[in-house]
Amino acid sequence: MDYDQAVELFDPALGLEVHVELNTASKLFCGCANRFSGPPNSRTCPVCLGLPGSLPVVNARAVESAIRIGLALNCQIARQCCFARKNYFYPDMTKDFQTSQYDEPICFDGRVAVELAGQVFDVEIERAHLEEDAGQLLHQGATGRIQGADYSLVDYNRAGTPLVEIVTRPITGTGAQAPQVARAYVAWLRDQLRALGVSDVRMEQGSLRCDANLSLSPKGSGVLGTRTETKNVNSLRSIERALGYEIRRQAAILADGGRVVQETRHWHEEGTTSPGRSKEQAEDYRYFPEPDLPQLRPDPEWVESLRRRLPEDPRARVARLQAEWGLTDLEMRDVLGAEALDVVEATVAAGVSPAAARKWWLTELLRFANAAGLELAAVPMTPAQVAAVQALVDSGRLNDKLARQVTEAVLAGEGEPDQIVARRGLALVSDTAQLQAAVERAVAACPQAAESVRQGKAQAVGAIIGAAMRELGGQGDAAQVRQLILETLA
Repeated sequence: MDYDQAVELFDPALGLEVHVELNTASKLFCGCANRFSGPPNSRTCPVCLGLPGSLPVVNARAVESAIRIGLALNCQIARQCCFARKNYFYPDMTKDFQTSQYDEPICFDGRVAVELAGQVFDVEIERAHLEEDAGQLLHQGATGRIQGADYSLVDYNRAGTPLVEIVTRPITGTGAQAPQVARAYVAWLRDQLRALGVSDVRMEQGSLRCDANLSLSPKGSGVLGTRTETKNVNSLRSIERALGYEIRRQAAILADGGRVVQETRHWHEEGTTSPGRSKEQAEDYRYFPEPDLPQLRPDPEWVESLRRRLPEDPRARVARLQAEWGLTDLEMRDVLGAEALDVVEATVAAGVSPAAARKWWLTELLRFANAAGLELAAVPMTPAQVAAVQALVDSGRLNDKLARQVTEAVLAGEGEPDQIVARRGLALVSDTAQLQAAVERAVAACPQAAESVRQGKAQAVGAIIGAAMRELGGQGDAAQVRQLILETLA
């Protein structure tokens, strides 16, 4: 069904379950390294493989990260909570149960405000709880997806990775903007988690995944319809597209007198969803308290100390820095789009003007990052080194061309900017006699241009400047050279 017609006939209700992989050094219940990738099954031990006789121990940093997430979501923090065994069979579950939280989550009853095109939507958080991730199925076939796979392999490296699952209550009243509201909420959440430093939130690597629930009800009825759950959507764009497709699909079924099946669904990047497994009957996970783990009792004073140390809200930070730096909306959007806010801020803090810091990171360094397949923060040049290069330009020791050569050398690992300038002899020529000699040779080499300048045609001086700069090996100050040429031809 056409989207506009669908939202004219039905009211969408959203439910978003976001899984966040925490960036702790080790897994949730064992000492295995918590890292992305690596040889299959190389980061496992008896605990995360669920071998008989192994005993889990809770990762304290994961508990702290979960509480900080809950505080950022304005949640209540439980005075006591416990882990439970969620029993079900799936090939990537090493123990046939998942250690999670059930009726006593560590964080609950939160609320956040999400802004979209000047309109604010209230999103209620039901819970944010700790759990371990499962392993990973690698589907072997032409597409690499479960549909059409010949067989699947299991990699348990991810088993036991600490997760926080953030579950919203039904989000209603969004109307035609439902998919965009979902995208804006997950984008807001990603920014918050990045600011907290608890996850790298790399959706393409699965460290931030969204299960998007949707139901439709007849316009104005106020009754929630039967929901579907589109699993493991791993990009902001895909969240919006998947929900848009489900609205059109469900609306067509309901308008034709049919019944929406309660089920999980798979998202396909070409723009459709397909059935996963039925959830028509309430699933009996047979939860019961994990006997091998004690209750968690976060100290209230510790929780309050974590609250006091929460970072500045990312959106407020962006607004503050934009005002301090005097950037236009478009300029700031470019900084955010390149994920350059942190490095630009650090470069400004090192003494560089906002305009110069932005220029370096969004030109030379962004080109290098793109070519190398790196994030800006990972390029082998620090904000302090960028500031040192700009200081050499500001002092007159380098021009822009020479500064780019120094930057390339720093990126190549040749040392600090001052060392590179000295070793390569890149500093601008400052000796007046040497500059004057180069200018006179350039004037002699460009007689026609020199005559034009004498006749008042100032634009002709460019050819002579170019000749003089070649005489100086590019190590002259163009403005100073221009002035000397005009004085010579006066």
